[in-house]
Amino acid sequence: MEAEMKLHKPWLVAVWPGMGNVALGAGYYMMAKLRMQLFAEFSSRELFEIEHVDVEHGLIRPGHLPRSRLFLWSDPQQEHDVIVFIGEAQPASGKYAFCQNLVTLAKKMGVERLFTFAAMGTQMRPEHVSQVFGATTDEAGLEQLKASEIELLEEGQISGLNGVLLSVAAEAGLQGTCLLGEMPFVFSQLPFPKASLAILRVFSTLAGIDLDTHELVEQARVMDQNLQQLLTKVEEAIEQRQADTEEFPESDSASEENGDSLDEVDSETEATAEEPVLSNDDESHIESLFKEAHEDRSKAYELKRELDRLQVFQEYEDRFLNLFRKSQAG
Repeated sequence: MEAEMKLHKPWLVAVWPGMGNVALGAGYYMMAKLRMQLFAEFSSRELFEIEHVDVEHGLIRPGHLPRSRLFLWSDPQQEHDVIVFIGEAQPASGKYAFCQNLVTLAKKMGVERLFTFAAMGTQMRPEHVSQVFGATTDEAGLEQLKASEIELLEEGQISGLNGVLLSVAAEAGLQGTCLLGEMPFVFSQLPFPKASLAILRVFSTLAGIDLDTHELVEQARVMDQNLQQLLTKVEEAIEQRQADTEEFPESDSASEENGDSLDEVDSETEATAEEPVLSNDDESHIESLFKEAHEDRSKAYELKRELDRLQVFQEYEDRFLNLFRKSQAG
């Protein structure tokens, strides 16, 4: 795939789905608020398999392979253009080959620096500040992280393409950095926008980008409150269960049996789960948000939040991303 557009010392940010939706959330937010345009699609179809098909009212929908797209922000100051790579999924195998292809494309586009975003689960509580940890491929990058007072990831592993891509980049002589946003490990399956916000603040400083984060700040505040309430209830339930166990030790076996029954019910429920059904009001609201986002792409993030809330983003994904095609730019 050839990139015909003239770019100014571009930086590439690559994101995929992962813990807390941290990386993907940051990528989509930056894409919307900078009014990026879709300018290329990265194809590695041979590395993916169709893992499932969707069923609706008894009809099987055709399966589709995960897609990977690149979005561009042209820096008006012509310092560093920014390319955001958004992948729908990581290949189960062939990660090294995938990264080699992506790095080759990046070098063709003249990319000077490559970033990946990721989440880092710790024992932090929802109300705590989300730190950003950094790891990089060379001494120059390390000095910049230190100068920016970013906490260094002293040891550990960066799993998946978030790490492999940087390794391949280093082999190709391309500077790479991973920014990891801290989140509570206990809530790893829930969105944690505070970590996305922390990453974007660091990245926008490094890249010299003026990024409006007010909407993400509010989203993080609301989520923090919800998670604090949830954590409090969980802790109270644990304390109560411990107290009951001390008073009635023989109830343990009954609790375990009840737990097994609940597991069975959960598995059955999962097997028969149906897709969310939108009300007329929901559909009308979605159409209104699409219209607003069509006129002003910076409002696209509000649209995505609503599609996520209604659990229908996958159904609308292609239409959503079409908002960012060059012909839609305004």
